[in-house]
Amino acid sequence: MLVIVLPLVGVGTLLAARQQQNRLSAGVAAEAQAADKQSASATASATAGQAATGRPSSATPSASASVVARSGYGLASAGTTAPASSASATPSGTATAAASTAVPATGPGTFRTAQVTGTTAGAGTVHTYKVEVEKGIELPADQAAEAIEVILADTRGWTADGTDGFRLISSGTAEFTVKIATPGTVDKLCGAHAIKTYGNLNCKAGTTVVVNLRRWIEGSPQFDGPISDYRALIINYEVGLILGRGQVTCPGKGKLAPVMMQQIKGLKGCVANAWPYDSQGGYITGPSVS
Repeated sequence: MLVIVLPLVGVGTLLAARQQQNRLSAGVAAEAQAADKQSASATASATAGQAATGRPSSATPSASASVVARSGYGLASAGTTAPASSASATPSGTATAAASTAVPATGPGTFRTAQVTGTTAGAGTVHTYKVEVEKGIELPADQAAEAIEVILADTRGWTADGTDGFRLISSGTAEFTVKIATPGTVDKLCGAHAIKTYGNLNCKAGTTVVVNLRRWIEGSPQFDGPISDYRALIINYEVGLILGRGQVTCPGKGKLAPVMMQQIKGLKGCVANAWPYDSQGGYITGPSVS
């Protein structure tokens, strides 16, 4: 059985509340310490590589993005052009991963739901969501949900313009669900919506974001940035589709790539970026993709 632990770092009162709820067993805590030791060398190497790129501060992950930086998991999907229907597939890829972890080919196809309930982030229309993790992979669902909650609450995220907010729930009916699953299960779930994922892709089918565990672990080589940014990009891209945002392309050489750009297919001269808004609150966009 693959044992995966997603450590968190504090980011203000949002995670303080989550830490109150997160009661991990002593066994899981011991496994987390072992995982930290194994990934320390790879994490240091990835950090050094980022420093060498000289990436501008607007493209550097914030503390909220770094919540997922030390895990082998990242929600990857900045994918193919979304069709007029509510289903879309996301290309595969692998950014520099924080750790090398084997990915199970398939799982049971059943899921456990995160049992944490979040506070509302943002204003305007509040969108409720759940996070589910496939059984048989020991990625704690609660920790995965907390990481996603932090990304969606980031001030550079979809809450920045005051029209959309998000709230993590653990029961009842959610507006959308993020499912993290093994490649084989992703193929089945996406295939039910006539989307071929070939064991490598993610997809959005209706109101469900189906995240391929392989992409969560391995990232994408086409994304010129740290894996923590790539994971934030996946969540922001997929949720952007759910919000009805259309795909765009690079606005010009040297500029930040829009989050709704298919960055894993190439940056086209833009600089890798994981967030819809810049640090000054400006929406990052480009020419529409028809």
